[in-house]
Amino acid sequence: SRANDGSNAHIAMRYEDTDQGSEEFRSRASSTTDSMDNLEQLINLNGGEGQIYTMEGPLCLKSVQSMFGKLIDQAYSPFHAVLRCGNLTSDVQVFPRPEPVTIDEEVDPIPKTVQTDLEIVGFIEIGDIASPPVLSRHLVLPIAVNKEGDEIGTGATDDTEEEISTNQMAGKSPNFCVLLHGSLKVEGMVALVQLGPDWLGMLYSQADSKKKSNLMMSLFEPGSEPLPWLGRMSQLGPASDAAENPYGEDDSKSPFPIQPKNKRSYAQNVTVWIKASGLQTDVQKILRNARKLPEKTQTFYKELNRLRKAALAFGFWELLKSVAELLERECTLLPDSAHPDAAFQLSHAAQQLKLASSGDSKYATYEHNITPMLTDFSGGGGADRI
Repeated sequence: SRANDGSNAHIAMRYEDTDQGSEEFRSRASSTTDSMDNLEQLINLNGGEGQIYTMEGPLCLKSVQSMFGKLIDQAYSPFHAVLRCGNLTSDVQVFPRPEPVTIDEEVDPIPKTVQTDLEIVGFIEIGDIASPPVLSRHLVLPIAVNKEGDEIGTGATDDTEEEISTNQMAGKSPNFCVLLHGSLKVEGMVALVQLGPDWLGMLYSQADSKKKSNLMMSLFEPGSEPLPWLGRMSQLGPASDAAENPYGEDDSKSPFPIQPKNKRSYAQNVTVWIKASGLQTDVQKILRNARKLPEKTQTFYKELNRLRKAALAFGFWELLKSVAELLERECTLLPDSAHPDAAFQLSHAAQQLKLASSGDSKYATYEHNITPMLTDFSGGGGADRI
């Protein structure tokens, strides 16, 4: 009887342990599912960009190595290409690896991939290409190749003396990639490179510091006209083929941006700041009118609202704050003979711009316009009290 009681108690305890194990297993499975759901939500928030890597099979060294092997192959594998310009070639490595690009406008979109044969089709001034929109930026590094066709590394700590000597010799041998980098840096130009059918990019020198710079490659949107101010890329040609130099005898002008042949009926003047000079001109126009207040009150607020709307459209909050500081400075520099209304209008405009630069008030809406401050002072062009 006692033995049976003890056995039954032992069996009951085993059943209880089994139930606890099942609950623990279900809890872990539920936790894993929740974690995967959270990771998938993060990928969706990132526009579908990203991937989840999991281990296949039981947790062991082989499954972990297999998982990281897939990650390395897809995300960190080198992209080797041949850079060509006429008869000059250079083996290069592009990092990070360019991702395939899919055009949403196509009926049956097929991902476009960067070809391994990169051909330079022309050169253009940095000022003409300005700051173009790009899909991605990549570092371009030359690859030294010996006579047998084997790649030469950079010389690790465990390299033999013969390998180190070979690396040093490779560093002294002529390389087109190094020549191109130095030329673009000195001449202030960029090279247009063919990435694939109807797809271009640009090669340029980017400085990390005063003494160090790198050769970079940026990818444009696929298409025949990725940069509207340059027109169709296929219609670009050597400046020497033109009847007269499009840049002038002293390089004082530029053929870009290209104006459209037909002006559309709904076209209107919009604020465009492709170059720094355009922004500087708009700010100076506001300051000139500010110094002529109150005679130029209406013109002052017209130009101020035009700049304000453009800054809000571009998300250029810092510009609004900087212009507000300029107006406050102009207010302190007003001469004693200045009209009293000028100081009120400048302070009012500066305050309105600061409110707009905060981005979280009713004064930061695009539709809102800054109106002249109503004062008791009368003057030519000043605002009338309602």
